[in-house]
Amino acid sequence: MNPIFNIQGLRLSFDSGRPINKRRKTEWQNMLDELGQVQFVSNISCLYPVYVRGEAYLAAGQGSAAAGEFQKILHHSGIVWNCRTGALAHLGVACANALESRTSQGADADSARVRALAAYKDFLTLWKDADPEIPILEASQGGVREAAVGA
Repeated sequence: MNPIFNIQGLRLSFDSGRPINKRRKTEWQNMLDELGQVQFVSNISCLYPVYVRGEAYLAAGQGSAAAGEFQKILHHSGIVWNCRTGALAHLGVACANALESRTSQGADADSARVRALAAYKDFLTLWKDADPEIPILEASQGGVREAAVGA
């Protein structure tokens, strides 16, 4: 299955199974040219590039690297202000730590699980007044249950 990202109306498809050839390099260059015209790429106020990099690390199964990217957003909360990336970074840290707890063993897995629970709780605290039927909120509550069961 090819991951498809829809970033502010720009649909990107990454087919890792296709060999890189001259035509595919041209497709990538065209995609990068289109990304250069998307307003958020040159605007760092919401740290979108950092957020997308964190999501990419998550998709690649690299929990520690993903947590580092999402943590950058949390450490620069004055830049992101009330952007969605600020709130979603809490969820990203939680997911990254949950992934790390599943792929680690022993004390490392336990500490990652504790960090995941704390990050899920931070996210849920931020969204405490949100509509409880929002899918991302339901998924994060399921993540808390899953992380707690693994403890």
